[in-house]
Amino acid sequence: MEMMTEMDVRTSRLPGFYKLELAERVAVVAEWAGLSEQEAAVLAGGGLSPSQADLMIENALGTYALPLGVAANFLVNDRDYLIPMAVEEPSVLAAVSHAAKVIRAGGGFTAQASSPVMIGQIQVLDVPDVAAATATLMSHRHELLALADSCNPSITRRGGGARDIETRSFPDTPVGPMLVVHLLYDTRDAMGANAVNTAVETMAPRVSELTGGRVNLRILSNLTDRRTATARCTIPAAELAQPGIPGAEVVRLVAEANAFAVADPYRAATHNKGIMNGIDAVCIATGNDWRAIEAGAHAYAARDGRYRALTDWRVDDNGDLSGEITLPLAVGVVGGATKVHPTARVALKILGVESAGELAGVMACVGLAQNLAAIKALATHGIQKGHMRLHARQIALAAGAADGQVQSIADQLVAEGNIRVERARELLGN
Repeated sequence: MEMMTEMDVRTSRLPGFYKLELAERVAVVAEWAGLSEQEAAVLAGGGLSPSQADLMIENALGTYALPLGVAANFLVNDRDYLIPMAVEEPSVLAAVSHAAKVIRAGGGFTAQASSPVMIGQIQVLDVPDVAAATATLMSHRHELLALADSCNPSITRRGGGARDIETRSFPDTPVGPMLVVHLLYDTRDAMGANAVNTAVETMAPRVSELTGGRVNLRILSNLTDRRTATARCTIPAAELAQPGIPGAEVVRLVAEANAFAVADPYRAATHNKGIMNGIDAVCIATGNDWRAIEAGAHAYAARDGRYRALTDWRVDDNGDLSGEITLPLAVGVVGGATKVHPTARVALKILGVESAGELAGVMACVGLAQNLAAIKALATHGIQKGHMRLHARQIALAAGAADGQVQSIADQLVAEGNIRVERARELLGN
């Protein structure tokens, strides 16, 4: 088979993959990732058990499952990746895989991540002299960094730990002048929330002594603007041609669509939501904190005081489409659910990343591809026709179709161009 031939050279190009039966898809991915029988069984429904869930959270009742799929065609820094994604929304996987295929034609993605530096914040109130307190803190910088390092020896052994101290002052707040101390802390391959929180809590009493103030909150920030990932790509105009729309015109339309999201926060919110469709799905699949990623991404989009697009799509000097995205991505490959959740462990093995930075770079590529898929569809033939075609199976399920009926009902709905629950019920005789 063509797919098996391409698999022999370990490519993420899997032509015909979507046509395979579910068990066949699992077998293909298991071969790709070198999964054991036990790991493959996790994909086939043997994931998180209720008893494991009971140990992870309080008041557990059971588990809540999401569809887990894989996006194909990703070529990042000249390496092929299959991208595990947990998402309930139809069209996300198909769209991002198609966009990755188009981007692949231009050489794929380049990606990079900054050092994994998180920010821990200490709020100090009732400071007698903010300027003097700031100077005192800076003169005791090494002492404070040593305190921060003392509580996480495993991270410091791996080359991480406290990097610097910064201060910010807010002279006019409803509770009076406020001094905020920032701890910059390298968490290596962990997301690092617990490490950072422990470090700032350890520092807090000494900060209070040095400033003469009263410490209140000690907590990390999810605006991780020191820990970002960037992805870029260039797509030849000819690869973007649509029926009746030349490639050069598609390039222009995509650039115009992005300009809309840069100019208008109402459009930017939906534009960035589409980016997060992909990033969140990878985040969930790998057991990372998607709420933290969402908070950081949207705060970063408004970092200059105006909420705008996270992406930049432009017509380059050759008339081709050039795309770029930068956003905070505080993710980890060790600790937390990444090692506790059976499906997250398998997803990370499929992805094959070796560091948190590599994972962040790949996730940025997924966000860029997801965005391209959305705005290309919106700017050309519209997004709804393709989305509803893929949504038809959910409509059939909602109407009460049994497993063996779902596809035939969905096909009929699509053929009629009438993808509604009421019509599905009529076809089922309900």
